[in-house]
Amino acid sequence: MRIHRTGVGYALDEPGTFLGSGFFIAPNWVLTCAHVVDGGEGGEVSVVYETGPGQGPSAVHGRVAATLPEHVERRMPGSWPAPDLALVRLREPVDHDCVYVSERPTAHYGEGRVFYAGWTVTGGQLQILDGFLSVQGTIGGWSAGVQMRLGQNDLPPGVSGGPVIDPVRGEVIGVLKSRADHGTGGTSTGIERLRTLQVPPDGVRTEHDDVYQAVFHAHDRYHRDRQQPSDSRRPTWADVQGDLGTRPGRTLGPDERSELLGRLADLPPPATTRGLLDLLDALPNFQFPSLMPAPRGWRDGLGMLYENARHDGELKLVLDYAMQVMCAERPATPSTLKAEQALWDWVKKASTGLDSGYRNGLVRQRAKWLGLRRRPANAQLPAPTPPGEQLPEHPQDAGPALSVLLEVLPRGWEPDRCDWSVCVARPDGDVTRLHEAERTPLDDLPAQVVAPLAEAFRRCDEPGRPAALHAALPHQLLGLAVDEWKVRPDGPPLGEQRPVVVRCSDRDQLPGDGEFGMSGPEWGEDGDEDHERLDRWRRLHARDAQAEVLDCDDGVREPVPTMDELRGLGPRTIPVLCRYGDRRYEDDGAALGRIVHAGFGVVLWRRWRSQPDAVCGEFHRGAKKVVDDGDGAAFLPDLVHRLRVDLRAGLVEAYWAHGIALLYDDPHQPLPGTGDLLEAP
Repeated sequence: MRIHRTGVGYALDEPGTFLGSGFFIAPNWVLTCAHVVDGGEGGEVSVVYETGPGQGPSAVHGRVAATLPEHVERRMPGSWPAPDLALVRLREPVDHDCVYVSERPTAHYGEGRVFYAGWTVTGGQLQILDGFLSVQGTIGGWSAGVQMRLGQNDLPPGVSGGPVIDPVRGEVIGVLKSRADHGTGGTSTGIERLRTLQVPPDGVRTEHDDVYQAVFHAHDRYHRDRQQPSDSRRPTWADVQGDLGTRPGRTLGPDERSELLGRLADLPPPATTRGLLDLLDALPNFQFPSLMPAPRGWRDGLGMLYENARHDGELKLVLDYAMQVMCAERPATPSTLKAEQALWDWVKKASTGLDSGYRNGLVRQRAKWLGLRRRPANAQLPAPTPPGEQLPEHPQDAGPALSVLLEVLPRGWEPDRCDWSVCVARPDGDVTRLHEAERTPLDDLPAQVVAPLAEAFRRCDEPGRPAALHAALPHQLLGLAVDEWKVRPDGPPLGEQRPVVVRCSDRDQLPGDGEFGMSGPEWGEDGDEDHERLDRWRRLHARDAQAEVLDCDDGVREPVPTMDELRGLGPRTIPVLCRYGDRRYEDDGAALGRIVHAGFGVVLWRRWRSQPDAVCGEFHRGAKKVVDDGDGAAFLPDLVHRLRVDLRAGLVEAYWAHGIALLYDDPHQPLPGTGDLLEAP
């Protein structure tokens, strides 16, 4: 099918209105390139298609429902940033066929060639074009989106947005993005990049909450339903695969695969990516891979089994996965109970050829799940706490177990550049590194990290309980406003979305006595510094904390105390800086580093906004109230998060916290590769 500009009175074969190609990915859903529809959500296009061979063209209006990337501020002629995808929702229902989209990630595609199709203008006439292209590798990274390089055939204008097909399995694996500037071939974007579409902030209760789930659930039900008896003479995808004698997986035939995916699509989707990853991680004898992007729907999880199980997805592993999906936590509505029963019927049928011990184990698992289910039909997922409401009673209830770690490492010989990485961190210290980069200009850091951070958040967030972001920064950059960065240009700052705290990534490289004013060479010997740091942390979290403003006295700017003076502060003290960034004193740039070096793991400050006449009293009172009257240092990350939310909501009582930041550097959770673990928690 092809995409045209909307207009009144033009012929359906008018080349002057032709924009590019596309294909039906699900009933009444079209996938194409963002540059074909000019990248604008809400824009109108005309979709021209045929209901069958020789039926003649028909047209229907469509609306751009989603694009990747979501916002393109600058565009060079003839180019569009990857992944360059757009979903178009038809304005009215029409009869059409849908392609079969692979649940396997393109990154694991290993064949030597692909098939493509699209439309172009030849001799003033619109014509369909297809052929084969050789796979020549991949290009791009997080900043551009992974793309496949294709060659050995011409790609004329207009084919962009057309499907890229695995010719052996008959599955669409990508979308044609661009043609080569010189020579033959071009690039395509993998279908799996759609997993990076914006995630609903409150999680997913039904498929209609999430455009990704809505499209692929409809896709999988379509191919399942097409296998049912009907008067249609059109062959289905499974029929064609059967006639060709090919089997996409040695475990499931095409019809079995369509049936299973359709049954999974009858269930509510995973509430979060984190929940799906936990489910996959619980499978026996399954080595969990680190795929990018992470799976988002039930079909994506099934696709992971094909790539990482023995024998292309061992049947027992597939059945174990189906049982895990069936037993996932969800409201027990009549429709979900019916869908679970249908999935169970499929599992029983598929397991008939397996040993009796395994089959009996499935029956016991099903019975146990039915016995444990005690939820009312109207049970709902937790919602986020509105501004101004109380935080959870215990800190361990304030967020998920996982957190996201952004590490920034300075390059001493290139002070304007840094190396950085994004990881998913577990409380036990286990870290999964998702992305790393070198020699990034500091000014470009916010733009470079947003895509890896978005992927990490999707892997960790739970409904209403966003994962914390720990920004591990060198001491010179501890004042970096990470909480003010945005994952999306029109979205809220990170500090409003989730708890954001700062850690020191170069604690072992803090400057020496001269800069920090230490009194003698004995400081730091025999682990004195580590002992003092751990002792302060224990005492601070065992008893009530007290805030002490160190750089301002009744509005009069003062230098931050020396190392000896800092070490003499009480064990329950949380240092507070009122004028961080004022730079009125020579050592202001080293102030935070000196405080960290003195053994403090919790520090509160606000970024000075170059306001010489600003009144400090409200900040002093607010900081003391948050710390002194609070429930302990362990609550500060969530309290600061709540203050940022209230600021965004315009609550006047939170205005004192404008620019607030928090260092919360837990010695029991070492940074990767630092050897910083002082003592097991």
